[in-house]
Amino acid sequence: MVAGETSGDLLAGLLLDGMQRQWPQIQSFGIGGAHMQQRGFNALWPSERLAVHGYSFEVLMRLWDIVSIRKQLRTQLLQDRPDVFVGIDAPDFNLGLEQDLRASGIKTVHFVCPSIWAWRPERVQKIRSAADHVLCLFPFEPDLLAKHDIAATYVGHPLAQVIPMKPDRAAARGRLGLSNDHPVLALLPGSRRAEVQYIAKPFMQAATLLRQEFSELQVVLPAVPALYEKLQALSHELGIADWLKIVQGQSHDVLAACDCTLIASGTATLEAALFKRPMVVSYNMHPLSYRLMQRKQLQPWVGLPNILCSEFVVPELLQDQASPRALADAVAQWLDNSDQARLKIHAVEQRFTALHQELCKDTTTLSAHAIQKVLSS
Repeated sequence: MVAGETSGDLLAGLLLDGMQRQWPQIQSFGIGGAHMQQRGFNALWPSERLAVHGYSFEVLMRLWDIVSIRKQLRTQLLQDRPDVFVGIDAPDFNLGLEQDLRASGIKTVHFVCPSIWAWRPERVQKIRSAADHVLCLFPFEPDLLAKHDIAATYVGHPLAQVIPMKPDRAAARGRLGLSNDHPVLALLPGSRRAEVQYIAKPFMQAATLLRQEFSELQVVLPAVPALYEKLQALSHELGIADWLKIVQGQSHDVLAACDCTLIASGTATLEAALFKRPMVVSYNMHPLSYRLMQRKQLQPWVGLPNILCSEFVVPELLQDQASPRALADAVAQWLDNSDQARLKIHAVEQRFTALHQELCKDTTTLSAHAIQKVLSS
């Protein structure tokens, strides 16, 4: 198994639960993080080694290390020949590896259909040659893949099972030491080092502006352990360490506790939607990387909640639009205690509840059964 970043590690850990029920003596190894290792996964390399940000220059700076890891892993897999290889997302790393393994007769499963419906549709050819089977998180994906002769199964989104339909906000605030009497803003600037470089500072500056308007606003930021000290240092540099609460991990508690979130585009936006939280989606990267991505974008939305709902349910502020002032103004509309704001929040909560119900399947069991069919074919 290979999971390339924090979100992939979480998905892979849940998938391992189902596989271990199906095959109690299973042995798993490859590239993974803490969630996978907690299930007995043998991580030859940590998933953080594959985490990159952007589309061109940021990747090139890390390219040699990533190519070296993939070459070493390919050599080991072709020698040890596992019963099945499961690539968890990370298509730029996994699809090429899967192609080589499948060509040698090793069964391959790709978990999380690459977003060919959002951008880079040419990738479908590579998926067809790389994967014996694709496990899909969203209900429309198997039919789309079937048109290209790619076998796939809709397994739901495992996070929809993990996250409660009605999150307990008061309990989450208690665990985080937050007051129930004052509003809470969650800052989620991403889990990659380069994301923090581009996104964390304007997020913190936006929170500073919001504190001027909402003096009792509580602001909390869940940091992956590897970035905790960097984010703490940035908060001290900006002079906000006395009121910005930075916690290690606990992103689900933070999303359950907050009234709204300022959040980087990615899997975390879907988590926020499953917690039924209003949000402002943002992203920032190297300008040339952004222009290249724009050319391959097929839909007007980048945030998963908006893509899945096929409309701008929540605002998106990207690249040059994502100034601290603009971010603060967008968040303020959710924090405004007016009748109009409350009606809008209620509508968003209803929309996200319906989305949660649609995505809530027995993902671990469905995935294990699909993998069993691949092994039996």
